[in-house]
Amino acid sequence: MFYGISAGSLAGMRSQKVTVHVDPELLRRARERTGQGVTATIRHGLQLVAATEAYEKLRALRGKVSFSIDLKTLREDRR
Repeated sequence: MFYGISAGSLAGMRSQKVTVHVDPELLRRARERTGQGVTATIRHGLQLVAATEAYEKLRALRGKVSFSIDLKTLREDRR
């Protein structure tokens, strides 16, 4: 466990300290949802925002990708 200046930092992870003004109710709801502290909750939210580009690219492929195996065969393989 880290104390003092290293508290809340992840080993080997570059970081930037920022100050933000956040609606207390929004932060409370987000922390309740994640079950984590303020820093972890904010980090999780930023990761979700950063991932939206990948999600958008995947959504753009919807209906455009065809598979060479049918669903029934795929499910039989699971047994």
